[in-house]
Amino acid sequence: MKKSSFIEGTIIATLAIIITKIMGMLYVIPFYSMVGEKGSALYAYGYNIYVIFLDISSAGLPLALSKIIKEYNTLKMMDAKKRAYHIGIKMVLFLSILIFLFLIVFARPLAQLIMGDLEGGNSVSDVAFVIRCVSIAILVVPLLSVAKGYLQGHNIINVSSVSQIIEQVFRILVILGGSFLAIHLFHFSLKNTIGLAITGAFVGGFIATLYVLGKMRKSKKELGLGNIKNKDDVTNKEIGKKIIRYAMPFIIINIVFSINNFMDMVMILRTLEHLGMDATTVEFATSAITTWSTKISMIVNSIATGMITSLIPTIVGAYTLKDYKEVENKFNKALQIILITCIPMCLGLSLLSKSVWRVFYGQNEIGALIFSVQILVSLFYNLFLITNSTLHGLNKSKTVYESVTIGLTTNMILNIPLMLLFYKLNLPPYLGAILSTAIGYILAFMISLKKLNKEHQLSYKETFKTAKKILIPTSFMVLGVLLLKALLPLHLNSRLYSIGYISVISIFGGAVYLFISYKIGLLKSVFGKDFLNKITKKLTRKR
Repeated sequence: MKKSSFIEGTIIATLAIIITKIMGMLYVIPFYSMVGEKGSALYAYGYNIYVIFLDISSAGLPLALSKIIKEYNTLKMMDAKKRAYHIGIKMVLFLSILIFLFLIVFARPLAQLIMGDLEGGNSVSDVAFVIRCVSIAILVVPLLSVAKGYLQGHNIINVSSVSQIIEQVFRILVILGGSFLAIHLFHFSLKNTIGLAITGAFVGGFIATLYVLGKMRKSKKELGLGNIKNKDDVTNKEIGKKIIRYAMPFIIINIVFSINNFMDMVMILRTLEHLGMDATTVEFATSAITTWSTKISMIVNSIATGMITSLIPTIVGAYTLKDYKEVENKFNKALQIILITCIPMCLGLSLLSKSVWRVFYGQNEIGALIFSVQILVSLFYNLFLITNSTLHGLNKSKTVYESVTIGLTTNMILNIPLMLLFYKLNLPPYLGAILSTAIGYILAFMISLKKLNKEHQLSYKETFKTAKKILIPTSFMVLGVLLLKALLPLHLNSRLYSIGYISVISIFGGAVYLFISYKIGLLKSVFGKDFLNKITKKLTRKR
């Protein structure tokens, strides 16, 4: 299996995540037209329950396992590395079976909790049926996450990235193909149609697992999964405790974020209602901030998510060898990649917010305004994510808890006051909630930076230099986009025209940004001369 360098691994993982996210957004259009509002709501009930319990069964395990595998691999502890993999499998299988049985037995109480006293829509028995249909995926997908974590610990990113795409492709095939056949050929009821569609999570996970395990079986010796004679002086109990200790911060952070998102939603709803806004606007603004705008922003957030896959094993390897210069180098490189990619993407999407919103959700001025501001927050979210992942790799979980707690608490404290302030200033009050989120991420990011500098003497001089340089191509890009927008007419009534409008301006703006970045040596300083030469040769078909 081919190992990836830090930058290659980042790009491969990021592209895979972006591709799966785009597929995940696009399949909704035909699926919604087939099953309608009631069917899509029924699917959402079951799938949301699945995601919650999937997080419980596997949250943090891929990253925790990649961390421990990299650590043992660096220390040449091949026996401990192999046992860590098998212990991880046993742990996740036990938890998966437990959750599967829980969902089967308690599907109806969970459905009742979701539906409450709501009448006239989907019934409790329908929701319970769908929960039971999707529960089988819990037996497979967490196992896939363990296998991917093992590969990531060896800096093998391409296999786990391809498996993500495979999983998404087959899931969507079952959702769309199954729904079409169920409705038009077999004439299933809506409940049975959604039950069939939602099993796509199992099918996608199962095929992706076969792919990953097949690749691992072919490279058993290379991955250290063959016969190992020398035994390492570490017990299975110690390894199990280490896996739990490494996974726990990720699990806790996920739970904290879920609570924060829920509180955000409640505070926005209550405040906008208190300010006398009509119910339709209140519900739309709240859902746009907490759900729909975030879905589009995931394209930008995928950069940090993909980078973490490659960053954590690299940081752990350097930290294990006490090579703090390499830790500093890789951390700064990660920040620079975030800045050079996210700044133009965030600004470009913000400038094109009306067209982007129209393509995904239809014409809506409030939605476009919310997205134009919220997409800028993605830059701070990505920086926050990278610094906290580095702290995880350096075993600084206490600092992670501290920065996240302070950042999210600040967000909750400022949420309502900023919305009221914006209202007093005659500005859309819901934008105050977005600003409070941005402040929370910036504060958490600054705390993490300060801690890394204080405890490991990490310097950020090169990153500051890069940030100043980025202002040059960004300024030209923004001017170019604004000029082209002034020349091209915008017809919001046509989704197809909006796609063409976005494509033309994005290609032009991207070309301006890349050209100037290349000319001033920005691309070379961030990505390296060798990597740029490799890309140039591929683009010009030179060998």
